[in-house]
Amino acid sequence: MAIETQWVLDDAQLTRLCAEWHQLPYIAVDTEFMRVDTFYPIAALLQVGDGRCAYLIDPLLITDWAAFAGLLTDPSVVKVLHACSEDLEVLWRLTDSLPAPLFDTQLAAGYLNMGFSMGYSRLVQSVLNIELPKGETRSDWLQRPLSEMQVRYAAEDAQHLAELYEALLPKLSDEKRAWVMEDGAELVANLQRETDPDEAYRDVKQAWRLKPRQLAVLRVLTGWRERQARARNQPRNRVLREHSLWPLARTQPTDLVSLARIDDMHPRTVRQDGETILELIRTAAATPEQDWPESLPEPLPLDASALLKKLRTVGQREAQAMNIAPELMLRKKVLEALLKSGYPDGPYQLPESLRGWRRERMGQALLEVLEEKS
Repeated sequence: MAIETQWVLDDAQLTRLCAEWHQLPYIAVDTEFMRVDTFYPIAALLQVGDGRCAYLIDPLLITDWAAFAGLLTDPSVVKVLHACSEDLEVLWRLTDSLPAPLFDTQLAAGYLNMGFSMGYSRLVQSVLNIELPKGETRSDWLQRPLSEMQVRYAAEDAQHLAELYEALLPKLSDEKRAWVMEDGAELVANLQRETDPDEAYRDVKQAWRLKPRQLAVLRVLTGWRERQARARNQPRNRVLREHSLWPLARTQPTDLVSLARIDDMHPRTVRQDGETILELIRTAAATPEQDWPESLPEPLPLDASALLKKLRTVGQREAQAMNIAPELMLRKKVLEALLKSGYPDGPYQLPESLRGWRRERMGQALLEVLEEKS
C-alpha cells in the first residue's frame, strides 16, 4: 500500500506543520545523514510520521528550525525514535535542541524481551510483519533529487516507526513504560554532557601503563586532537590516529624523522602537523611534577572475572523475573566500575553510573554479593 508522503521545503510550511504536530500525542522522528569524512554528521533528511502521513523535511532548504526545536522539547508530545544515538547528534547539531520526552522503540523491544539491540528492519518484520526495502542506508542522501527508492525508504521509516509505537506501547506495563522513558531521558542527558577534551586521555587504550610524566604528554596530545577534530570538522583519526597516541606519549620523539616512525603515524599528519605535535610534546614534557595527572587504575585482573560473572547473575535473575532482555539490566562498564571501587578486599561503592530504577532494584543485591566475597 502506498504511503501518503508530503515534502516540507520551506520555513513557513515547517512552522505551520509544527503547530499541528503540537496537538498530537506523539510524532515519529527519523534522520538520514552523511558522516564519511566529518566530525559532525551532515543532516540530509528529516522524517516525521504521525501514523497517517510521512513528512520529508529537507534540511538543505530549511533555515529556521525554531518551530521544530519547540516541538522537540514540548513535554506533551512524545518523540518516537529507534536506536537514536546518532539521530540525537543530528538533531542537536541542526536545531540546538533534543527530543523530550523520548521513546526509543529499540529499548521498548528490550523491555518486552523481544531481543536486545534489535535493528529497525528486524523489529518491523517481527512486530508488523512487513519486509522493508534494503540497500538505501548507505546511499548518498545529500544528492538531489533523491531517487524513487530513497524516497520510499525514508517514507516507510517514518510511517512504520509510528506503527511500531502504537503496537509496542500497549504491551508495556506502566512500570516498564516509565523505564523506557527514563532510559530515553538518560540518552539525552548523556549527549548534553559536554566532554572535556583534557579528559580524553583517560579513554586511550593502554594509557594505564604510562607514568604520570608520560600521561601529562598524552593529556595534551588527546586534548589537542579533540579540539582540532571539532574545529576542522574532521574525524579524530584524520587529525591524529588513535594507535599513535600511546607510543607518542611513551617515547616522546623530538624530531620529524622519529615522529614519522611512530606506530600508525600517517605521513599526512607529519607533513601537516608534525612541528605542532613536536612542540606540544616538548611543552607537555616540561609540565611541573605537581601538575602531572595521577596514574590511571590498572584493568581488573583475570581472577576478577569469576566475581564479575556473579555480579552479572544479579541482573540476569532480575531480568528473568521481569521478562526483560538481560543485556538491559547491568552494563559491563557499570559492573567493572563497581569492582574497581574496592577490589580485591573492599569496601565497595555503587558507581554514579548505576542510576534510577536499576540502582533501586539491584544496588543492594550487588553490594551483598561483594560483601559475601570479602
